[in-house]
Amino acid sequence: MRTVRLAASLLAADLGNLEQEVKRLEEAKVDAVHIDVMDGHFVPYFALGTEMVQTVRKMTRLPIEVHLMIQQPDRYARAFVEAGADLLIVHLEAYHDPRRTIALVQEMGCRCSLAINPMTLVEKAYSLLTTVDQLLCMSVNPGFMGQPFIIEVLEKVRLARTYRDKNHLQFDIAIEGGVSDETVGPCVTAGANQVVIGSPIFVPKDAVETTKLLRARANEVGAGG
Repeated sequence: MRTVRLAASLLAADLGNLEQEVKRLEEAKVDAVHIDVMDGHFVPYFALGTEMVQTVRKMTRLPIEVHLMIQQPDRYARAFVEAGADLLIVHLEAYHDPRRTIALVQEMGCRCSLAINPMTLVEKAYSLLTTVDQLLCMSVNPGFMGQPFIIEVLEKVRLARTYRDKNHLQFDIAIEGGVSDETVGPCVTAGANQVVIGSPIFVPKDAVETTKLLRARANEVGAGG
């Protein structure tokens, strides 16, 4: 049986009522708070930063994941770890040496995840999977909310799971983008043991019941292995 973790993306939250939104997540018993950082270069949109991480860190003991959708993650990694990140996510496609960035993050005592975009072949990440704590497969093109789930990414998740099992590795496999009550099951079936979810948690008034439903659907599939 695989236990599936649910991370809630704050990009879908009402940031004007941040403390209330974080309390909703605690009541809903999500496994982590996911913060997307965008620089307006790696992706067109500009959003959030170290101040947001610091603020959320003061509000909750929930683990904080910081997804750096930025061009030079190695330049800013230390600032986000010091701000309170428990997991730092960096992109294979960004302008940096991924191996050195992963080592830098882990040397600071922070877990590190490698993210790959929908058009990136998972094989390009294979040589780094012995070093990371997590592989994050993007199931939408990063940068904008409301995009449809790219179902072809599930094959990438399957390949990553096969590679991990064949080589006796321990990294987690996560998926982010367009995950809902309809797609969470296929994500887990393909091999994901963590899903990042935004609007399906924050839009309904009852985040507790919504999260219970999402978790039940994910774990039902995970129970099959």
